[in-house]
Amino acid sequence: MAKAATGKSTGGRSRAPARRTPKKAAAGSRGILPPDCRLEDAPAPVTELARRVEDEGGAVLARYREPLGGHPVLFAALPIGKVEPTPFQRDLSEAHHRKLAGVLDKTGMFLDPVIAITAPKEGFWTPNGRHRLAAMRRLGAKSIMALVVPDREIAWQILALNTEKAHNLRERSLEAIRIYRGLIEEDDARPEGAFAFYLEEAAFVTLGLCYERKGNFAGGAYSSILRRLTTFSENPLKKALQSHEKRADLLFRLDEHVAGAVAKLRSRGLVSPYLRAFVVARVNPLRWVKGDPPPLEEVLATMIQRAAKFNAEKIRQEDLAAAGGAPDEESP
Repeated sequence: MAKAATGKSTGGRSRAPARRTPKKAAAGSRGILPPDCRLEDAPAPVTELARRVEDEGGAVLARYREPLGGHPVLFAALPIGKVEPTPFQRDLSEAHHRKLAGVLDKTGMFLDPVIAITAPKEGFWTPNGRHRLAAMRRLGAKSIMALVVPDREIAWQILALNTEKAHNLRERSLEAIRIYRGLIEEDDARPEGAFAFYLEEAAFVTLGLCYERKGNFAGGAYSSILRRLTTFSENPLKKALQSHEKRADLLFRLDEHVAGAVAKLRSRGLVSPYLRAFVVARVNPLRWVKGDPPPLEEVLATMIQRAAKFNAEKIRQEDLAAAGGAPDEESP
């Protein structure tokens, strides 16, 4: 079961802990020395993990302590048919895994092991190797090399671990809602705020629900509003998800009216890649609010009313000149 990560609480609601770049440490001041990376006497969880690997048809090639925190890790060859990506990470990129397969085929070597944990029932999950796994399968490989970690909590940290390719808003949001559903399956009574680190921002959960319903939902037009007004609650995960679902419904209603206003502007011959952002800015009441803003639900309700009454006849092309923000459409 994943361990709870604590976030700071403000007025009963938890915010994700700030992600700060660590200060540069003095050379050689952290971690363990090379000889200490040997794992002579494996603790019980590592022995059990090694048995699981062998029972699943894999082969443990080495046991060692990783050099930063000294945590035990197995280096193993796993049957490729027993490894699947965690169900809450980014969607597979056809172009990326085809290109990767071409490179692997040319070199004839697989030298970049995936990270793996045990899956809940059988087999293994990889939280960071989806494209390498797909590329090897494309090449017909029988096995894949993996660094198998005893602590399953690492799977929930995919948003923090996967830094090789920057996530766009859609990817981050979809991963957040998939992680959320995985947490609910394990124990839906745990407080949402305890998992702020894994989910990163409460806004991603709401937007993830929107992207599930519509792959090209224009989340960028509303993300700044959600980030300002949405925080993690201390409600149980299952109850908190209901709140996110209500917000997602309001966002869809708002976007329908915003899309209607955009259509009116286009029918008048007004051109800009930021028409949606322009309309959202016009109907957003937060720009006039001083002090503490009203709740998100109240703000969205106000925006829905204003968007429904949006008067496109008063807008001129020069009014759009200063418009910015997210483009009107986002690629799924």
